[in-house]
Amino acid sequence: MSIWMAIFLGLVQGLSEFLPISSSGHLSIFQNLFKLEYAENEHLLFDVLLHVGTLVAVCIFYWRDLKSMAVDSINFLKGSSGSSGEEGRFKPSVRLVFMIIVSILPLFIILPFSDYIDTLCGNTPFIAFALIITGALLYASGRLREGRKNEKTSTVMDAIVVGLAQAVATIPGVSRSGSTITVGLARGFKRDYAVKFSFLMSIPAILGSALLTLIKAIGSGIVWANVPAYLLGMLVAGVVGYFALRLLKKLVDANTFSKFAYYCWGAGVVTLILSIFIH
Repeated sequence: MSIWMAIFLGLVQGLSEFLPISSSGHLSIFQNLFKLEYAENEHLLFDVLLHVGTLVAVCIFYWRDLKSMAVDSINFLKGSSGSSGEEGRFKPSVRLVFMIIVSILPLFIILPFSDYIDTLCGNTPFIAFALIITGALLYASGRLREGRKNEKTSTVMDAIVVGLAQAVATIPGVSRSGSTITVGLARGFKRDYAVKFSFLMSIPAILGSALLTLIKAIGSGIVWANVPAYLLGMLVAGVVGYFALRLLKKLVDANTFSKFAYYCWGAGVVTLILSIFIH
């Protein structure tokens, strides 16, 4: 893999992982239409490192929240200061950890179908239609009123429903951030909480996916000569991803998040046309 290819794919990953346009869909489209075979077995490690780059970006962006969640959860497990001081209530950070754990449970439902979902990455027309559906979700998000739910008031059912949206978003072309933020807003989340919950719940999901891919990469063999390019791509994905996450938060807060619908519709239509003429 060339340095320039690694930089390009890192840029695509960093932008599309956080902006509601489907990173898996875009990477698959570039691979299928322009024969960018980055995802062949010998490049599985690159796939892992790209996701690690964007994972680090999330951790840096939400560092204070993650630190609070870790400290308060450890204290809770030790039996000290896990309460908010109100009878029968836990600290918001402890509740948030519990809600995230609940939200990842729906991912286990799709595990038996993971091989079939992987085959969809090679179906460019399907991805095009999935992008159009993502656009419809984003358009709907702009018509939703901001709710009042946050770490203190969101429910287990909220976490399950948003988790189901994340599970569906494993389908290439369906945006993870777009679907989970939209469903969170539909469940009555405050805008900033919808964004925070969406990306904090992505951390265990990305870790799990990266671990499974890493196991495959080790089994397939690693081309060590490509590792410098891989690491550069990871760095690009992380840096670009951090600023993309900042941009997304501002857009959601300003209620302009839904404008990405037009991009998804356009990308879906263009991809569909190109899939007809490019073989």
